[in-house]
Parts: sequence; C-alpha cells; structure tokens
Amino acid sequence: MVETILQHPILANFALPFLLIFFIVFAILEKTKVLGEGKTQLNALTAFVLGLVFVGAVFPKEVVNNMVLFLTVAMVVVFVTLLLWGFATGGELKESFVSAGWMKYVIGAVIFIAVIIAVLWATGVDSGVWDLLFKQDWSSALWTNVVFIVVIAGALAIAIKSSK
Repeated sequence: MVETILQHPILANFALPFLLIFFIVFAILEKTKVLGEGKTQLNALTAFVLGLVFVGAVFPKEVVNNMVLFLTVAMVVVFVTLLLWGFATGGELKESFVSAGWMKYVIGAVIFIAVIIAVLWATGVDSGVWDLLFKQDWSSALWTNVVFIVVIAGALAIAIKSSK
C-alpha cells in the first residue's frame, strides 16, 4: 500500500497530536484567563510544554487518536442524516410537503434506518448483522412476533386516537 505524507509516522505520531493538544490547551488558557489577563506568551509556553508531554506519553495519545477518529465518523454520519432530512423535507418544515405531523416521523424513521444500514454496510459488519438477525433458528419466530406487535400497536394507536 502506498504511504502518503499524511500517514508518515513523524506527522501522524508526533506533529498532529502535538498541534491538536497545543491549540486546544492554548485556546482554553486564553479563554479562561487562568494565568492572568494578557499573558499570551505564558499561555503559549504552557500549551507548548503540555503538548510535548502529551506526545511523549503513549496511552493518552492513543485515547485521543481513537476519540478523534470517532468524532470524525460521527460528524459524517450526522451530516449525511441531516442532508437526507433536508432533501426529504425540502428545508423549512413550515413550507415543505412534510407539514403533516405524522409524515415527518415516518420520514425521520426511514432516514434513521437508512443511515444505520449505511453505517453497517460501510463498516463491513452488515453480513454479520444480517446473519444474526435473519439466518438463525429463532429468526422466523422473532420476526413473526415483531410484525404482530407492530400491527397490534398500530391498531391500538388508531383506536385510541379515534376514540378521542
């Protein structure tokens, strides 16, 4: 596999984690004014030292790397969900075709299910989940019961709503 400059160990294991911690600590020190008003150089030096100490420790760096990876994936999933919602509703709910209250819940549920399926497919665990849910000895009984429960809950909801 071809290694890019962004995958180089010096950049990935030293420079990027250092810069991330440096800028976060510097921003926090500047905003909170813990070391005093107008102490930009002291804040920068403190952030620099904390960034170097952070890069020297292995476990915290791995934790932050994993959290940043999770954050980026989560941001993409939320972006795709909101993009699909925007396409489905046409923007503002007041002016869109989804003004009916029940319609926005149906579209929201469909988008939610679609995003979950897309995430499972993108991560490569879709076949394992499919096998777990649909190719077991107990799967047919489970899904039959789920369908019956949904039908009964729908009938009850319609009956309760029509009685009011």
